[in-house]
Amino acid sequence: MTKEKQEKTRQKTEKAERRKKRKSKYNVLQNTIYMFKFAAERKKSVIVLMFIGFLLSLSSNLINLFLAPTILGVVERGESFSTLLSTITGFAFAIIVIQWLSSYVRINSDLGKVYLRVSMIELINLKHMRTSYPNSEDTAFLEKRNRCKWELFDSNGVPEAIWANFSNILLNVSGFIIYLFIISNVDIVLGVLCVVIPVAVFFINRKIYRWSYEHRDEESQYTSQLYWIHESSKNMILAKDIRIFGMTDWLKNLYKKTLNLYNEFIKKGVKHEMLGNVVELVSEFLRNGIVYVYLIVYTVNNGLSASEFLLYLNAVSGFSEWIYNFMNCFLGLQRQSYKVSIIRELLETPEPFLFEEGRSIEPEKNGKYDIDLRNVTFRYPNSDKNVIENLNLHIKAGENLAIVGLNGAGKTTLVKLICGFYDPTEGEVLLNGEDIRKLNRRDYYKFFSAVFQDFSMLEATVAENISQMSPRETDMKRVQKCAEESGIDKKINQFPKGYDTPVGKKVYDDGVLLSGGETQKLFLARALYKEAPIIVLDEPTAALDPLAENEVYEKYSEMTDGKTSVYISHRLASTRFCDRIIYLENGRICEEGTHDELIKKGGKYSDLFDVQSYYYKEEIEF
Repeated sequence: MTKEKQEKTRQKTEKAERRKKRKSKYNVLQNTIYMFKFAAERKKSVIVLMFIGFLLSLSSNLINLFLAPTILGVVERGESFSTLLSTITGFAFAIIVIQWLSSYVRINSDLGKVYLRVSMIELINLKHMRTSYPNSEDTAFLEKRNRCKWELFDSNGVPEAIWANFSNILLNVSGFIIYLFIISNVDIVLGVLCVVIPVAVFFINRKIYRWSYEHRDEESQYTSQLYWIHESSKNMILAKDIRIFGMTDWLKNLYKKTLNLYNEFIKKGVKHEMLGNVVELVSEFLRNGIVYVYLIVYTVNNGLSASEFLLYLNAVSGFSEWIYNFMNCFLGLQRQSYKVSIIRELLETPEPFLFEEGRSIEPEKNGKYDIDLRNVTFRYPNSDKNVIENLNLHIKAGENLAIVGLNGAGKTTLVKLICGFYDPTEGEVLLNGEDIRKLNRRDYYKFFSAVFQDFSMLEATVAENISQMSPRETDMKRVQKCAEESGIDKKINQFPKGYDTPVGKKVYDDGVLLSGGETQKLFLARALYKEAPIIVLDEPTAALDPLAENEVYEKYSEMTDGKTSVYISHRLASTRFCDRIIYLENGRICEEGTHDELIKKGGKYSDLFDVQSYYYKEEIEF
């Protein structure tokens, strides 16, 4: 096989793969039924108003069709002026009433469509918030969510556009039938000409316009990158990096480069669109020329009156438009159906965990809960490397356990398994001897409270950030107690509104910004407020200064009294207060014991502790 043939074969294969990738899970009919069911459940008035709007539009078109021929017919028949005046008045009254009703229907219909769009946004947000944790880290899931976001946050998004297409298809089909009936009274040949020419033009233009559809992924890539650069330029977190590393010129050049590529892409699209417009204009000229000449000849040969000729002329002109518009509406419906498929696929993403289907379980006050990991092996999806390898671990109720090790040892992954964010690839995680895969996973999460490395501050008041509840449901005495235990109470009391002070400035102009250490203390207070029997602390003092860190250590026993705690830290000095320490290496427990036992053993924990403590010795001279 020659290189040229190999290249052609490769291109065909890639094209076939792209088509397979673009193929929707649901067809147009399935998505149409879905949207009608969705509207029937959420806002029935949208369906009713769509049909009313269709009838009003059809009535308006029929009035425009018969208006001039009817008035001309009255004049031709030599009827009285009063008859002419009443005819004109009747048409005028009908037009005014239809226009008023159409305006009323359109406004209320638009409100209904907005409600449906907001309802879809709500469903997507709930799906993202309530989905199994592995989905929240899955690239394909996140890509679908972002595409849904783009479609639904646009005021001309899926709900508005697809319902407009439904209405227009009904209108154009009805208009097609009525106008066909009128034209059939003239001549069958005329009807054939009116049908064949627009259909031929449609398929020619479809091939031309298909270029934009087939290259939509390329366009999405350019727009996504431009959006990322735009957001990066105003990102508060990146603001320091942009300035200290002089990234302004780099971002500007990247934006310019991407914009140039996008402009070149747009130019190609415009060329295809212009070609389509030219084909459309030429075909419209030929269509009208052929059809109008045929109608004139027929009129002369058959002696049609001026009013009859005008009626048939209007019908012929409108008939082709009905066909052409119907086909365009159907193409639009296909595009909208593809977007509906994306939304449905996101909402119907399977859940690896049991929720309502699992056994319901609630943590009891003062209850004792053991956690066991038996022969647990874990690797992340789409990875062939085990992060945890055949690990066995028993965490006793009320025990303070520290997990230490070098970066990449599997500490955070182990915590994710304990918390039930992931299920083991092999083995099982047990709560009081029961496999957590059989439990309602949301119920299982109630057993845990946590402080993670990545912060998730709410744009809400200090009290709401601690309680994670509305002001009405918040126990302020408990909020204040937890703030005192975490050491953030003094800072809160300095705020202008105390615990009612908003945090963050994205929503509130008078909001406050917290330092990294203050944020960690606030999150520690949040973890304490929940009063869960098991508390997970992932580097809870990483952003604290030594004095604040020591303060947390002194209160640790008080904060975790009666609770099971799992503590992750790179600072080995902070693990001395824990009942037991496990040292992870390559996803395995290689050492285990108390701080003193591990130091005495002189193994890897001891070596790492010596390295860290070296820099804290007072006699060191720099």
